[in-house]
Amino acid sequence: MTTFQKKLWTGLLIMALLTPLGILLPEKFGAEEAWGEWGKEKLQKLLGYVPEGLRKLADLWRAPIPDYNFGGEGASMAIQIISYIVSGLLGIAICAFVVYMLSRFMARHGK
Repeated sequence: MTTFQKKLWTGLLIMALLTPLGILLPEKFGAEEAWGEWGKEKLQKLLGYVPEGLRKLADLWRAPIPDYNFGGEGASMAIQIISYIVSGLLGIAICAFVVYMLSRFMARHGK
């Protein structure tokens, strides 16, 4: 593994470990939810309307791990933190796998 790769993986690991800030900071400051992770209902409340494109496409995708939380709505903060970290690590692993497979495909086909 090169020095660059070690730094890259270290940075990605640190980012995954910092993901619980997305729930800890809103909890600490009484912000209800992480900024920008709002659904249609929250946008309606904040803006007074839901943008047309969002209204049409909001139900197109369902997250595999809703709210990055394995424990559901009533989960303890510890479960939520662990869920956030695992979700981050899963996301990194999936992205790394896709990039790896694409690079192998491109190398084999001389692109």
